[in-house]
Amino acid sequence: MKLIELASALLITRIVGDADTDITGIEADSRKIKPGDLFLCIPGLTVDGHDYAPKALALGASALVTERVLELPVPQLVVKDARYAMAALAAHFYGYPSEEMKMIGITGTNGKTTTTYLLEKILADQGFTTGLMGNIHIKIGNEYHENKATNTQEALELQRILRQMADSGTEYCVMEVSSHGLAMGRVKGVSFRTGIFTNLTQDHLDYHKTMEAYTEAKGLLFARLGNSFNGEPAGRKYAVLNADDAASERFEELTAAQVITYGIDQPCDVQATDIRMTSQGTAFEVRTFAGSRSLQLRLVGKFNVYNTLAAISAALAEGISLDAICDSLAAVQVVEGRMEVVDEGQPYLVLVDYAHTPDGLENALSTVCEFAEGRVITVFGCGGDRDRTKRPVMGKVAASYSDYVYVTSDNPRTEDPEAILRDIVPGLEELHYPEDQFTLIADRRKAIQMAIEGAGPKDVVLIAGKGHETYQDIMGVKHDFDDRLIARAAIRGRNQ
Repeated sequence: MKLIELASALLITRIVGDADTDITGIEADSRKIKPGDLFLCIPGLTVDGHDYAPKALALGASALVTERVLELPVPQLVVKDARYAMAALAAHFYGYPSEEMKMIGITGTNGKTTTTYLLEKILADQGFTTGLMGNIHIKIGNEYHENKATNTQEALELQRILRQMADSGTEYCVMEVSSHGLAMGRVKGVSFRTGIFTNLTQDHLDYHKTMEAYTEAKGLLFARLGNSFNGEPAGRKYAVLNADDAASERFEELTAAQVITYGIDQPCDVQATDIRMTSQGTAFEVRTFAGSRSLQLRLVGKFNVYNTLAAISAALAEGISLDAICDSLAAVQVVEGRMEVVDEGQPYLVLVDYAHTPDGLENALSTVCEFAEGRVITVFGCGGDRDRTKRPVMGKVAASYSDYVYVTSDNPRTEDPEAILRDIVPGLEELHYPEDQFTLIADRRKAIQMAIEGAGPKDVVLIAGKGHETYQDIMGVKHDFDDRLIARAAIRGRNQ
């Protein structure tokens, strides 16, 4: 593609140098530049991509996208906003792949991964070719790839993946959409058919600063569904909103899409009633605008009822029958790292869950308390270099539902693990939680081992925070660490 053709995606630009320069690829990371690539100079929070232009040129970049003319012997496409240009140019370069399939985006503090997994399974069971962009895996065609990004991909990588999906014949792409991805414009240019909202609770305030800003970031998904109506069902847009979460009122104001509401407590279009929970699963009646049905899930917890209702709502919008939807959901065994049972035949229950927010931890623990016959033993921590204000809140949540608490490391990143633990303690102290009922131990492996060694018959050990993750981030180094494997080894060691 010629530089001038690529520039046609933007109205206000200036080309300095040869406009007919051939562009064979686009990169925003100077380390990945190959001969013939266009290098995007993106100003960031800590570094400025313009400073890396000489390195990109040395590696063979054929042209640059800049916000100011650089004194370099290379053609330059000068734009007003390089980050916006990255999204627009990426979509143009890869041929607008999101328009070749039906895109369903899922946003919210908790439940995105589970809802994504459930909806993708429903669609796949109906014979559709599906793509998946989740926190755990990326599915392209019939192949699963590990998702190395902990957030929504930057626009370049996102459009590249979507092109691969479109080329593999994908009919539906179901993807998690983070607040960072929305606020930073990473999903600009993605044509979503449906937006799904799970819930909104405290998280990421290190980035968004306030809950109001966090809410508005999530709302961008629904505002960007468009402002037009379509006479053809295939062209219609839908906003699937949680009627029991107050933020849904704001999102309904922001969107022109047809709204489908789901919930438990408030009147809505897709509602669960007569909920019955055990350690083996959850049963409930689902009443919808397309009929009613009894549903037995192998997933546990009220929060999974919400995730299921969200998936049901989106699937109904695609014309799938309620019976077919429920048959797919009933067959789901487990969602990786979400209330996942670690079973070695022990007389106590060990669960691993990704809960890493106050609301997520409360959801998990309140669910455990619904069926626990013995003590509830909780192992949890908080991530480093992230929102510090939620640390005592999570301590308070753990104290509210647990008989014993091991406060330990999560991913400390560049922070002192002991300092993170000290930030959590005030939440325990606020409830006057007895000092002999909690232990501070920065070594997560030892904390898990101690919790399992101390469990008695019918007790429940909840290991929260990391879920599916297979690493622990300490001072910039990712060490192999899987809560499930550590727990399994501890159980086996105790059984010997």
